[in-house]
Formats: sequence, C-alpha cells, structure tokens
Amino acid sequence: MEMITGAQVAAQALIDRKIPHIFSLSGGHITPIYQFLEGSDVKIFDTRHEQSALFMAEAWGKLTRKAGVAMVTAGPGFTNALTGVASAHFSNTPLVLIAGCVGLDNKERMDLQDMPQEAVIKPMVKRTLVCQKAERAAEYVDMAFRIAESGRPGPVYLEFPVDVLNTPVDPAAVKKPGTSVSAHPADPDRAAELIQLIQSANNPIAIAGTGAYQSGAGDELKTFIESANIPLFTSLSGRGLISDTHPLCFEGAIAIRPGCGFAAFLETDLIIVLGTRISLFYLFGDIFNPAAKIAQVDICPEEIGRNRTVDLPIPGDVKGFLAACNQVIAKENLSSTLGEKFAPWVEKLHQAHKEGKTQSEKDWHSDNIPIHPMRLAREVDLYMDKADDIVVADGGDTTTWMGMTRTLTSAGQYLDYGIFGSLAAGLPSANAAKLLYPDSRVLLVTGDGSVGFNFMEFETAIRKNLPIVVVISNDLGWGMIRHSQEIRIGHAIEEGTYIGRVDYHKMVEAIGGKGFFVEDPKDIRPALEAAFASGKVCCINVMTDPTTVSPASMALANVGAYKA
Repeated sequence: MEMITGAQVAAQALIDRKIPHIFSLSGGHITPIYQFLEGSDVKIFDTRHEQSALFMAEAWGKLTRKAGVAMVTAGPGFTNALTGVASAHFSNTPLVLIAGCVGLDNKERMDLQDMPQEAVIKPMVKRTLVCQKAERAAEYVDMAFRIAESGRPGPVYLEFPVDVLNTPVDPAAVKKPGTSVSAHPADPDRAAELIQLIQSANNPIAIAGTGAYQSGAGDELKTFIESANIPLFTSLSGRGLISDTHPLCFEGAIAIRPGCGFAAFLETDLIIVLGTRISLFYLFGDIFNPAAKIAQVDICPEEIGRNRTVDLPIPGDVKGFLAACNQVIAKENLSSTLGEKFAPWVEKLHQAHKEGKTQSEKDWHSDNIPIHPMRLAREVDLYMDKADDIVVADGGDTTTWMGMTRTLTSAGQYLDYGIFGSLAAGLPSANAAKLLYPDSRVLLVTGDGSVGFNFMEFETAIRKNLPIVVVISNDLGWGMIRHSQEIRIGHAIEEGTYIGRVDYHKMVEAIGGKGFFVEDPKDIRPALEAAFASGKVCCINVMTDPTTVSPASMALANVGAYKA
C-alpha cells in the first residue's frame, strides 16, 4: 500500500474541515504542510510578519465566530506570533495556531531554531497539543478546533515536530474524526431568580459583551430588554449586537464614552452582566454603585465574581439563558408591569444621555488646526454610514477617540485591540475584514505610532488586492504615553514619546498605493470620498493636535506602574 506522510494527514484534515484561509509566513519547519495544501481549497494567505498573521486570524475569528487559523515556523516564527495569541486569549476569540518545531530526534542538540515552544505558550492558550505520532495528526487537528470553538472560545496551540510531519504512515492507520460541538445550556431556575431580582429593582441596567456576541444572542437580547424595559450598554465584541439607535440601548459601556454611562453606573441598583468581565473598563467593579446587586452570566464559571461579589452567579451560555428568561417573562405576563415600573428610569437616562453628548459637541465640531482628534473620529463615523461598513481602530489615544464616537447599528462591524491593548493589530485586522467581506468598505483609523509596527502589511494589502483605506491620526508621537508622563511627572520624556513629522502617505504611494495629506478639518471628508472612489489601498495622513489629552491618557497617568 502506498504510504503517506504526517504532513499529508494534517493537511488533509484541514482541507476536510473546509478551512478557507490559513494566515501564515513560510518557513522550513512548516514547508511539509505547505506542500500538501498547495493547489487545495485551503488558501494560504502570506503576511510580512508572523504577528500580522496572528492578528489576521484573531480578526477572522471575531468576525466569523469560527476559529481563525495561523501557521508559523519554529523558533523566531513562533515567538513573533505570541502577541497575537495573547490578544486572542484576552478577547476570547477562537483561534488555532499551528507551529512547526525541531524534530523529536534533534531536541536538545542545538538544532536550528530549537526552543521549548510548548512551555512558553502554555499560559496563553486554552490548551497545548503536541502531535508526536504522524498517524494521529488528523486527531490532533480535530481536537484543536473542538477546544478552540467550544465553551468559552479561545486560542489553541497545535505543534508538529518536523520529523513527525515527514514520517511515512500507512493510510489505514489514520483516524479521521471531525466533530463540531455547539451547546447553549440554560438553568431555568436561575432565570426565575433573575426575574425576581428585576422585579425588586428600581434602576436596573444590563451590559452585554463578547460572550453575548459569541453565543449569537442578538434576538434573545433584544426580546429581553424590550419585554423587561431594561436599559442596555454594550462592550467589546458585543458592541452593535443591539443597535446604538435602539431606544433602550445607551451605546458603549465604557464610562468615558459621552452619554449616560457614568450616571447609570452610579445610580443603578441591579447590574445584569451578560458575557463580559468586570475588568479595568469598570474600574474593577468600583465604578458601580456599591449597594447595587449584581447578576452575572458567563460560560466560564471561574470568571464569575472577579473583582465584585456577585449576588446571582449564573454559569451558562448567554443565548440559552436569555431565552429562558424571556419564557418566564412571557409566561407570567410581566412585560407591561415592568415597562411601566422602569419607564421613569429609562427617561432619566435618556435625559442624561443627551446632556452627556452635549459636552462633547464642541470637540466633534471643532474647526481647529491642527485638527482635534474627536473631529477626525466624527468625520470617520459620519462617512462610514453604510450598514455593511467595517471600521477598525488602532493606537492608544486614537482608539479611545474612536471608541468614544463610533455609532454601531450591527455586530461585527467594529474591531479594536480589546482588553489586551496590543497596538499593531489594525492593519492585519483591516486586511482580514476586507478578505472576508470584499464588497464592504473597510476603514482603519490608527495612530502614527501604532501604524509603524506592521507597516509592510500595506504591501500585503496591495499585493493581495485588498483596497482598504487607512486614516492616520498623526500627532507626531506616542500621544497617550506623552500626555500621561506630562500629567504624572510634569514633562514628557522625548526619547520614546516623540516621533515627528513622517510622510506616511508618500511611503504608501512608493509601494503602489495612493496617499492623501490633510491639515484642515474641512478636507477630511473629501479625502475619504476620493480614497474610496480610487479603488486602491489608500493612506490618509491627517495632522492632529499633539496637545489634546484623552481620558485614557489621564487614566494611564494614575495607574500603579507610574507611582514612585
């Protein structure tokens, strides 16, 4: 019988799972898998840096709710991938990282690019899998995807020693499992308990995050807030799950966003946390009324109760649990009663929301030169108004301004670096979004510092014909760090905070894209129109005010790391 290799088994397992793209940068230790994917339906998308491959896979996982796949070579290829893996870990994004490594026979012999990869990555992933038998390669591929996509999603590491990939095996010895797991557990008793808490409350709010998005709970969430008349805030990947224009949705849950968030958190007496973590974004729970009761739904039981005592812990899937809650409300005919009870609270938040927005109007409409970054964010928000438009944000202050401004009407239309806060995700994420949605307009707004990390992904976009538009908020340096140093120590340390004037638009033109330079706010929209009309990869270099301090910079100035 004709023999096959471990690499052929692994490649066929990926083909059988109908993986559309693997984001990768080639290397000797993964060439055996490349060989058997060549010409198949699994397309290798090559980036200019392994970090970019992982950020693309993370963005793909966020947008599709299916595991994004990246493949890297051993040693430096592996270490270059670690930041993207950590980001996926903190964003609860399904991802499979496949890495080659030194052959088993050459371990600890000072072979090229040998290092203990599994030990390094283990704290960052749901599971590490090292396949040491060629005939079991397909089983390990199946395990990796099942683990990444089930329960609380996250990254899984799958390692193949190169000699295992090259080992001949009898096809009859190969098992080919292919299992997909989907579950929406719900505890009806806990649903009834939550409804009782709601009935006892006067000022309830709900916060829906990534767990609500990953479970596909949009319809159930909409029914829940409408039938119970509960004000909603959204966070992270949950943004847009309910439209910001819905009368019960008060936009982003971050308290620095203009609106009523801060007032609501201080006055609420019941917080229903739906698939999001009580993290720095909520001052570790201290931003909430200390007398408020908390109910928390999370697929991961050990996540419940982080930073605040939770009165009603609810382990389970958000979608299934909300469906059970909706059944209780309907069965007991509570919608009318709850609607009347909470109407004054909802109206109070609408008034606070209007007043909170008013405070930022002058910045959104500023005609100052250099350009106020809030004006830039507003121009982007107003222009990107189509239902299928995708906006990606990157950079410290730049992501803050965009997060304070962007209006979302559907889920999966806005990407940023999330709670891990890793700059450099922007260009790879925009490329992934355009690859997935070629007919949608994709725009990245990024800082001049962050755009430098993976700048050559402009070339990837040009080479792969992914006409994204990149808007750079150019404040001449690392604004968030600069301003936090000014607040904390009285001056900015120039080394490490100042970049200076760089003509990024000309650099993009030099490699085949199109560039625009903007100094006056009235020229922002014409530049956006011309960029998208060009059908090319574009860079709009916008000179923004380097003296403007964001709320995030002020918060950073007060973190413990800055204390003497």
